[in-house]
Amino acid sequence: MSSTLVLEANEASDSTPKVIDGVAFAKLYGEPLFRIPTDLYIPPDALEVFLEAFEGPLDLLLYLIRRQNFNILDIPMAAVTLQYLDYVDQIREHNLELAGEYLLMAAMLIEIKSRMLLPVKKADTGEEAADPRAELVRRLLEYEQMKLAARQIDQLPQLGRDYVRTQIYIEQSVVVRWPDVNAIDLQSAWADVIKRAKLTAHHMISREELSVREHMSSILRRLQSTQFVEFADLFDPARGVRVLVVNFVALLELAKETLIEITQAEAFAPIYVRLAYSSD
Repeated sequence: MSSTLVLEANEASDSTPKVIDGVAFAKLYGEPLFRIPTDLYIPPDALEVFLEAFEGPLDLLLYLIRRQNFNILDIPMAAVTLQYLDYVDQIREHNLELAGEYLLMAAMLIEIKSRMLLPVKKADTGEEAADPRAELVRRLLEYEQMKLAARQIDQLPQLGRDYVRTQIYIEQSVVVRWPDVNAIDLQSAWADVIKRAKLTAHHMISREELSVREHMSSILRRLQSTQFVEFADLFDPARGVRVLVVNFVALLELAKETLIEITQAEAFAPIYVRLAYSSD
């Protein structure tokens, strides 16, 4: 019996109808809510709706003029001033500090309206007095130009809003790259070797078989035992010019097949020969 009473009490306090014939206006903890709870506190300003947001008095005045298609060069001060004062009265009820700058513009509008009601007096020079609205029109036109320019700038792509700058880190290994040997320096070094060979040459009558491949192998064997060999040390002037020529041709063939590297630290520096670098 007691369980039946508890069930009936829960059913009476439940705000969810058995048959949902309407649309829930909110969800509370995932459950649809079809009527406002009686103990719910709603602040007075929670349901305020701002139809238009203005950045200042000129923005509001320009909005009133453009909304009603008034000619900005011939502003109907009576209608515009009345609408402007209605808006100022609304914001004074909620934010008195914000209404301060709007009240200054309202005073200016009332002054212009009052001056327009007075009869027009000619100046001492005989010319008609300036239109009281001229200064206001000038400020409105300048403000509208700045507003349009700001809107065009805002449409441009901006970093962080429309796109992001990507940064990619690439790890690079530092490899020592020796400068290439100039052909003129190589020729000069070779000429110096030939010159020293002629100074130490002896008159010999003989016939010797010279092999480029044999000299290539000899150069490679010598380079395997050391890291760098100076260019001139690869030649023995005592063996004669013919042997030096074949040895030089063998050196060029090894360089052509990228088996050796001919390097030079800087201009006019000694030329060195070493085995070519291999990734294996």
